[in-house]
Amino acid sequence: MKRNFRLRPAQIIVICFFLMISVGTILLMLPISSRDPGSAPFETALFTATSAVCVTGLIIEDTAQYWTSFGQAVIILLIQVGGMGVVTVGVILMMFSGRKIGIRQRWIMQESIAAPQVGGIVRMTGMILFTTMLVELAGAVLMAFRFIPQYGIGRGIWFSLFHSISAFCNAGFDLMGVNGEPCVSMTSYSADPLVSITLVMLIFIGGMGFMTWKDIKEYKFKFARYSLQSKLILFTSLILIGGGFLFMFFYEFGLPQWEYMSTGERATAAIFQTVSPRTAGFNTVDLTNLSSGGQIITLLLMLIGGAPGSTAGGFKMTTFAVIILCIRATYQGRENASAFGRRISAQSMRNAAAIFTLYLLLFLSSGIFITCFDKVPLMSALFETASAIATVGLSLGITSGLSTISHIILICLMFFGRVGGLTLIYAVASGEGADGSRFPQEPVAIG
Repeated sequence: MKRNFRLRPAQIIVICFFLMISVGTILLMLPISSRDPGSAPFETALFTATSAVCVTGLIIEDTAQYWTSFGQAVIILLIQVGGMGVVTVGVILMMFSGRKIGIRQRWIMQESIAAPQVGGIVRMTGMILFTTMLVELAGAVLMAFRFIPQYGIGRGIWFSLFHSISAFCNAGFDLMGVNGEPCVSMTSYSADPLVSITLVMLIFIGGMGFMTWKDIKEYKFKFARYSLQSKLILFTSLILIGGGFLFMFFYEFGLPQWEYMSTGERATAAIFQTVSPRTAGFNTVDLTNLSSGGQIITLLLMLIGGAPGSTAGGFKMTTFAVIILCIRATYQGRENASAFGRRISAQSMRNAAAIFTLYLLLFLSSGIFITCFDKVPLMSALFETASAIATVGLSLGITSGLSTISHIILICLMFFGRVGGLTLIYAVASGEGADGSRFPQEPVAIG
């Protein structure tokens, strides 16, 4: 008997990202995309396209020095599509073309943006588009006050738009290599609050998640009416940003290597280096000068990342929050974790444990492999793999010097980090439902 074969939403999402990366790779291999004679090598184009679509920011070649204006336009387009979500952009194009969006498209959209239900998903898509364009335009206007006087009208506007989109999409690509030194990120603006704070706000808004935007739009300051997911995201953000800022300001930037910085510069750098690792990839200080403690804190912030259904990566703040709540419930002798007067479902706890463990295993094993293949320090390799799987883009400067096999490892980590662990699991799962039977239960000693 012939069975109808239909792709599941998770499989469609994976395929869409793969196709977008393939198209980006082809475009970046065109002679018009790179400044060097001929076309860009396949490895460089594939790595850059994957990094752009997966809004990571890791690069083999400096974006401003290696790629032409056409190549940079391809990169920022890939970032915009990857940040909003390939499926989201597809639905938006269907809306503008006047085509009817059926229940299947709405179902895929729900999976793509981690929405709790299919109802209202088209309206939600319109809100995502409007908010994205509004915030990116506002960020570009603010940075134009700095970039236009510095680079002229044409280049200043382009720089403002490029960095606004890159920051909002949590990508971390920059064009600062135009000043002569490659891969410097935003270090020349460490003492500039206009650029630094604008980037921080863009990164934060992009990383909050589409569902959090929806709650803020509907309920304004009525925090009690927010969904549990939004409450966890905002509360966890406050804890991570507050704790990270205090560590960076009072300890890290109080060390001798940063004594040239004024109090204001220390404060600006501290908030930037706390927000950017989750998961934008810009840096305003040389990360190789960070202390071991500073690098570890940055690494942990990278792995946690932003909110589900956002432009950010990482194993997500909700996963981190649920893990912490489960630990608290265990020590309190309670069967279920809870927060804000709501009980966390058993499915959410299982998902959090699975994602956390999977990220940890991939991050550690990949770092060990890179250390073995390229003989780089383990801390540098782990920093690189954390940056890749969390789609951050921060680096201790070893990316371009890694071997092809290490680049492939990083490409796979970036793809996994952007598409999402659960999405990939559901995409490759058989799809067969449980038959209702259960094995006999037997206790196992833990700890």
